[in-house]
Amino acid sequence: MTSILRFRKLCFSSVTPKSANTIRSEDTVIPEAKHTSTAVKPKRRRSGIWSCIDSCCWAIGYLCTAWWLLLFLYNSVPVPAMLQAPESPGTRLSREGVKAHYPVVLVPGIVTGGLELWEGRPCAEGLFRKRLWGGSFTEILRRPLCWLEHLSLDSETGLDPAGIRVRAVRGLVAADYFSPCYFAWAVLIENFAKIGYEGKNLHMASYDWRLSFHNTEVRDQSLSRLKSKIELMYVTNGYKKVVVVPHSMGAIYFLHFLKWVETPLPNGGGGGGSGWCAKHIKAVVNIGPAFLGVPKAVSNLLSAEGKDIAYARALAPGLLDSELLKVQTLEHLIRMSHSWDSIVSLLPKGGEAIWGDLDASPEEDLTCTFSKRKSLQPSLTNLHTQNISVKQELWVKEPTKFGRIIAFGKRASELPSSQLSSLNIKELSRVNNTSNDSLPCGEYWSEYSEMSRESIVKVAENTAYTATTVFDLLRFIAPKMMRRSEAHFSHGIAENLDDPKYGHYKYWSNPLETKLPDAPEMEMYSLYGVGIPTERSYIYKLSTSSGKCKSNIPFRIDGSVDGKDVCLKGGARFVDGDESVPVISAGFMCAKGWRGKTRFNPSGMETFVREYKHKPPGSLLENRGTESGAHVDIMGNVGLIEDVLRIAAGASGQELGGDRVYSDVLKISERIKIRL
Repeated sequence: MTSILRFRKLCFSSVTPKSANTIRSEDTVIPEAKHTSTAVKPKRRRSGIWSCIDSCCWAIGYLCTAWWLLLFLYNSVPVPAMLQAPESPGTRLSREGVKAHYPVVLVPGIVTGGLELWEGRPCAEGLFRKRLWGGSFTEILRRPLCWLEHLSLDSETGLDPAGIRVRAVRGLVAADYFSPCYFAWAVLIENFAKIGYEGKNLHMASYDWRLSFHNTEVRDQSLSRLKSKIELMYVTNGYKKVVVVPHSMGAIYFLHFLKWVETPLPNGGGGGGSGWCAKHIKAVVNIGPAFLGVPKAVSNLLSAEGKDIAYARALAPGLLDSELLKVQTLEHLIRMSHSWDSIVSLLPKGGEAIWGDLDASPEEDLTCTFSKRKSLQPSLTNLHTQNISVKQELWVKEPTKFGRIIAFGKRASELPSSQLSSLNIKELSRVNNTSNDSLPCGEYWSEYSEMSRESIVKVAENTAYTATTVFDLLRFIAPKMMRRSEAHFSHGIAENLDDPKYGHYKYWSNPLETKLPDAPEMEMYSLYGVGIPTERSYIYKLSTSSGKCKSNIPFRIDGSVDGKDVCLKGGARFVDGDESVPVISAGFMCAKGWRGKTRFNPSGMETFVREYKHKPPGSLLENRGTESGAHVDIMGNVGLIEDVLRIAAGASGQELGGDRVYSDVLKISERIKIRL
């Protein structure tokens, strides 16, 4: 009993005063407990209060959940046949017995080839042999000014700046993907593999696309490497000729190569002799070729913009021009692009004879037939194609002076030529020595910094520029760039191709100033997309400076200018093409300039035009579409892939069915009156 009482005493003595309060009568305990629980209970969020962060988090959560659910269903539930991706052309052709025959060389165009760093400034620490171009582009966000500095070339030589070496990535990985998940050549390469191609008979002829074509040989011996590779593939594949597949600017790069390889060594050529091409090359299959240049190269050099940039500037005025965080995006881009000679190679060739004058152009009454129903995502439909019925009231036809590639103001783009300012730009002085605001602006200096406000206003006062006079404009605003680049490229039409001056390398990439090789059995193809509005000319205005720097770009596309239909939208006029290259540039040479025996094609090699009507993706499962005609996406077009594979497997152009034309390129070509 004593032990029990002692145990009870210990238990009571261990109770704290606060705990003891709870061991009271029922009447006392309950109110105190309620009071305590009320005091420590957290406050609830008042209903109706919902922060922006909460909304974003919930939205992201819903999207991620929906995405994973769809991904799970896609991989676990059988997909109906109507939603399944179509069989790839390579798989189908392999099953039909089509196999690799001719070795193939791929030649990438501008921008799509990867560039990696071999030597750089201290700001590029840790980037040795990392891609500065054609990769994830994370370095743009991490160190944008350092990135721009390393991708720019020397403004005097057009070669490497001191202490910087950026080189082209080698191998098929150089241009298979432009960025993660965005294919360039990858789909085409995969289909080549399905009919038996591999490293020994498939090669990517990568090069530094920033350089002039001559300088790719001077610095990197890219042309010599290409010549040796073709000769090696020819021998190791049973003395079979090579099929070359260039894309975009790669078409004029390889045109330069065709002339270089047969030119004697003392004259700066490859020394292959006059029969080299006939011996080694079976066909040149050009995809989206920019044979006669692209008007968007003019806007790029003038203001570092195109229709997309102009549209963004119209939505958010001042954003891209601001000095926020010292970025000044477009100004840095124009300084970088002015150091790339390759962009000058893409300026329109042939002058007014090809692209039109102030009053007329070859496309004038054959275009501007865009459907109003698709104004948000316009596509051009050929009215002359069979099996197409269109209600007449859905179509608008607007006479347009496309020959005015640059017009300052909508009025200047439409007025009769007699009412335009008769400015002789060659007589203008670039610099007003009495003006204090003509001084450079620190690190943002450009050739625009040397121009006086008076000269800028005169250049833009009720004036318009054609494919001929726009060169005077570019020489005026960027004389250093044009002096350097015009030593490497020419943009005219040869009067006499036998003139010894055309032996100079600056003429070799212009199809209107050089001859195709003496190779009558060789075939020349032009494969490109149609049905997409493509930039043809621009309406500009003077730009008001958003900061204190005088070096701000003084001109800009007037994104507020729209027409009654999508022919004129956001300050740009459109014609048929593949979104980058108009049909006149991609198709004229194979449709007329080289067709039959002409002075540009003295051996009479066969030429073929194969067009692919653009069809946007029908669903998300199609990704970028299997019938796209867009400039890069077309390399995933099943029709184009099949044509290229059949040519590589031994088919001739006639066996493919000859020409396939949906656009008005044949009528446009007939309207171009040049001596053939």
